[in-house]
Amino acid sequence: QVQLVESGGGLVQPGGSLRLSCAASGRIFSINAMGWYRQAPGKQREWVAVITRSGTTNYPDSVKGRFTISRDNAKNTAYLQMNNLKPEDTGVYYCNGMGIATMNGYLEVWGQGTLVTVSS
Repeated sequence: QVQLVESGGGLVQPGGSLRLSCAASGRIFSINAMGWYRQAPGKQREWVAVITRSGTTNYPDSVKGRFTISRDNAKNTAYLQMNNLKPEDTGVYYCNGMGIATMNGYLEVWGQGTLVTVSS
């Protein structure tokens, strides 16, 4: 069974930084793309960052220049470095793995989420 587990969330003041981690476990051969999404209270889940296996990244304008996604393919782990955090960055952050190659084929898996609260 493939699982994604996020960690690193917490409470931070505006202007502060946090680093989230997403570790994939299970019998995995490779992971095509990994992404981060977030969901604020009362709002729809939105895309925050994505990184391909080769390291190509993309971000929406709302976080570009402040957030950096990276990954360690050997560890099947992705990271999200968040700097200059704003109150509107508050939400539950979810990790997503796409094109996860397993003995049973390719899977898409979501993590359980980690809460990020930006407040003074």
